[in-house]
Amino acid sequence: MAKSNYFSIKSLVAVGIGSALFVILGRFGSIPSGIPDTNIETTYALLALIAVLYGPVAGLLVGLIGHTLKDAIFYGSPWFSWVIASALVGLIIGFASGKLKIEDGQFGAPQIVKFNIYQIIANAIAWFVVAPSLDILIYAEPVNKVFIQGLVAGGANIVTVAVIGTLLLIAYSKTRTKQGSLTKEV
Repeated sequence: MAKSNYFSIKSLVAVGIGSALFVILGRFGSIPSGIPDTNIETTYALLALIAVLYGPVAGLLVGLIGHTLKDAIFYGSPWFSWVIASALVGLIIGFASGKLKIEDGQFGAPQIVKFNIYQIIANAIAWFVVAPSLDILIYAEPVNKVFIQGLVAGGANIVTVAVIGTLLLIAYSKTRTKQGSLTKEV
């Protein structure tokens, strides 16, 4: 996708579908972690896929809208510190979209490493720093509790995105024609 065209119809449709899938996976693709109010989420692999394919704005919007809807539907109201963290994950991973060349059918070892560096940074910032800090500032939650939740959520999200997200991107890249693989007959 062209970097200058973040708000195309295609991107808006991806945000809508991605947000809906975020809600569904948040409900049916979550595994309890044993830490209160903290699950192992498959939603972040989907968020990473959307962010890489459609860029940082789409990633931010899917994280923001999807997490807000999920919390509102299943818990009664959004937990905004974690909604903001999800949006941040989508935004940061989305910045990798132009560097991975996945649309050119390339997603080998170098791109996998780049993708995982971005997603580790995104999840670390969002879950080890932003979510716990906002929990304290917005909701006056206990410091020990929120940092344990953040460490568990962040660690689980890093692993989930590394495994499922990488597999999704590999599968997607195989549907693209590799750049330079077609030759013109004269």
